[in-house]
Amino acid sequence: MVGEKDGLLKLALWQTAPIHDPDAALTALGQTAQRARALGADLLLAPEMTLGGYNIGADRCHTLAASDDALITAAARLAQKHQIALAVGLAIRGPEAPFNAGVLLDATGKERCRYHKTHLYGDVDRTQFTAGAALSGVVTLNGWSIGLAICYDIEFPELARALALQGADLILVPTANMIPFDSVATRLVPARAEENAIYVAYANYIGREGAFHYGGLSCICGPDGADLARAPADQPDLLIAELRHDALDRCRKQQHHLADRRTDLY
Repeated sequence: MVGEKDGLLKLALWQTAPIHDPDAALTALGQTAQRARALGADLLLAPEMTLGGYNIGADRCHTLAASDDALITAAARLAQKHQIALAVGLAIRGPEAPFNAGVLLDATGKERCRYHKTHLYGDVDRTQFTAGAALSGVVTLNGWSIGLAICYDIEFPELARALALQGADLILVPTANMIPFDSVATRLVPARAEENAIYVAYANYIGREGAFHYGGLSCICGPDGADLARAPADQPDLLIAELRHDALDRCRKQQHHLADRRTDLY
């Protein structure tokens, strides 16, 4: 891992169709992790509900959540085997309905952050999941301060701003965004990055799942809002981008939104 030594984090982002069988999803995740590590990546981000699919119904979410510990353990073994940090989505047992969760594992397989989606979108989310009660923590990985958001969460500027104020350099966003909401990937995600002078990575699905037709356009946006990498709308992809502390520092010297906030007014 090179990030702590030279301020560089090499980030991989996986755009794929949903995989409903969790064992098959783990196999695909392992293969993608191996590819990403061979390309020098330190961290791989996968889409929302990576281990079982998103639009799958409440009963299936309960079934997957019952195996949450085993699935996280299996993902941790993949991180350790391929020596790469992983950010994956899955259903985790909740008080009633499961949580729609994201878990960040380091390259030794240690869990570093667990987040439950706080902003539920539409009937599918509300039928399948319980809303999380707290925003992600910000954790240090390879010398980088990282927070998590899930899909609809990143459409709320308050959430990204809160993570930035906690010191986040990078927000990882596993998502399952469908057509016709392409503007999230093309406008809102770059805006969240620029207005907070942080990196934002957004990993989406492609293909169809029930009534949903996913829109791809996964991206890694720099702290100036510019694309560092962008996937097509309808093809699987493995994006790779280099995130640099010096680029982050330059943007923060030019973009003063955090310092210029009028908190006395709002």
